[in-house]
Amino acid sequence: MLQTAEPLHQSSLHYAPSPSAPISTSAAPVVKPNPPAMTTPDHHHILIVTGPAGCGKSTVAKFLAERYSYVYIEGDDFHPLSNIEKMAANIPLDDADRWDWLILLRDQALAALKQGANGVVVTCSALKKKYRDVIRTARLYDEDPNASVHFIYLRASREVLLARVGGRQGHYMKDTMVTSQLAALEEPDKQEVERLKDVKIVDVSGSPLEVEKLAIAAADQIMADSSSAATR
Repeated sequence: MLQTAEPLHQSSLHYAPSPSAPISTSAAPVVKPNPPAMTTPDHHHILIVTGPAGCGKSTVAKFLAERYSYVYIEGDDFHPLSNIEKMAANIPLDDADRWDWLILLRDQALAALKQGANGVVVTCSALKKKYRDVIRTARLYDEDPNASVHFIYLRASREVLLARVGGRQGHYMKDTMVTSQLAALEEPDKQEVERLKDVKIVDVSGSPLEVEKLAIAAADQIMADSSSAATR
């Protein structure tokens, strides 16, 4: 099992620029959105956007990376070819297929922090609690150590997921894989949400704008909670 960080895949890891100000199309005064929650300079945030295929992980993660000027890491880009071939053939991945991939994603996030990133947003299905636990250990390996790992779980119905995956063009993940992922899925439980307090659940069944607002609220709360904890 891989235990050390491999060199960053430059094509899959990006520093997102700060979003530009909205352009007014009417005479009404421009109402600027609230700025991102302030964070302490020495605190690192690793946001893991999770959920089964079709929930919109990449869309939400890219948006959050731009909002906070964090590094964006697309988890699917780090799957070995053997995993991609299995998924393309509608063969579900098992635990053995996922372990090294999960560790690699964790180490890629830590490598980005080491290179100077204030934070990282990673897409990763993280279907089971033990998968999330692997990534939770990132704080143990952070060199400062001040890594705060949080999960934003995107929840949607089976029907919504199937419709979205079925509408994709040219992607190796087929709609039949949604069924296998839902069978393996262990949604964040009460212990994770209430005791560990490192999971926010976002309903993604609504419109893109509605999902965007819910994702912002979840991430802003994470930032606010971390800032409060750091000043205690």
